Amino acid sequence: MQSWMIQALLSALFAGLVAVSAKAGLARVSGDLALTIRTAVIMLLVAVNTVVGKHYLEISKLSRSDWLFLVFSGAATMLSWLFYYRAVKTGPVSGVALIDKSSVLMTVALSVLILGEALTWRTVAGAALMFSGLLVLTWK
Repeated sequence: MQSWMIQALLSALFAGLVAVSAKAGLARVSGDLALTIRTAVIMLLVAVNTVVGKHYLEISKLSRSDWLFLVFSGAATMLSWLFYYRAVKTGPVSGVALIDKSSVLMTVALSVLILGEALTWRTVAGAALMFSGLLVLTWK
């Protein structure tokens, strides 16, 4: 198995832990406060990782467009997390997580439109199956 696949599986594992632990931690506070706490923890841990790995040395390699895309990504992340936490606060975490993962479909479409990635029959079939699964699991 290639290293990116292992990392993606680990990402999925931790994303599952995020959903369940977020719901458990939202019992007595708003999603907005919970998101603030989560983000503070993330900032600390990411900063430590960046310093220990000496990744900060790469900052001079960033172009203006790199900066713009990263700032936009940060803003999109904030909005995604804000709405996710609000949804988890009031809805069933299993349903919220399923709908949230439909972002994969948007990622596929945007990667073709913005990044110029190839749209193959396998990608289309996989996206269609994911969409079908989402409908099956959320249909009442």
